[in-house]
Amino acid sequence: MNTPVRKAPGGPSHVRAEWGRSVEATLSAVPGIRRAKTDGAVIFALTDFLSEEECDMLMATIDAGRRKSTLLTSTNDPNFRTSDSCDLDRWHPLLQPIDEKIAHLLGIPPEHGETIQGQRYAPGQQFRAHNDYFNENEGYWASMAVQGGQRTWTAMIYLNEVEQGGATWFPQAGVRFNPRPGMLVAWNNMNADGSPNQTTLHEGMAVVEGTKYIITKWFRERPWTPTIEP
Repeated sequence: MNTPVRKAPGGPSHVRAEWGRSVEATLSAVPGIRRAKTDGAVIFALTDFLSEEECDMLMATIDAGRRKSTLLTSTNDPNFRTSDSCDLDRWHPLLQPIDEKIAHLLGIPPEHGETIQGQRYAPGQQFRAHNDYFNENEGYWASMAVQGGQRTWTAMIYLNEVEQGGATWFPQAGVRFNPRPGMLVAWNNMNADGSPNQTTLHEGMAVVEGTKYIITKWFRERPWTPTIEP
């Protein structure tokens, strides 16, 4: 029996490749930043990016506006993503400085960034292994392509300590991060040639004890225009 050939999630792109090079160079120059020791993906971590007060404010905002997390594509696994999410108002006077601070750190214009999403994981909740880039063979790609295109970089920030569990695990890259308040983790979702990097597969591991709060901001190859439809 012939094994079906899986299509690559996307092809090379000069634009995405340039975003990879420019942001990598910008982050590499940040004092105190660490680059993960892996050849599979470009991943950085920076401690104390947000203050305790900023983290507390963000957790309270997430609690006030949280809803069940959703997925772009369907799955037969009801436990694939079980967290709560909250889309943060980027123009709120307390949130806009954080939104723009993340963009400035990566050297990406703020208009390329999607709305920051907050996530809350109670004990037993998780987000199974997934990639942040869009699969260009999926039906949703037509909409994403005209709303800013492919996701290039991801920036994620932990907001609190978790008593047990809740690590972010990149199984193919061999990298794991344990939650640490205020720590930012950023990675390039593309390969050096601008094609989607399947090694960026990552998992929000189940919380065993305590509650985990994070915020995530995704950046597009072009300015994000969510109101445009194909």
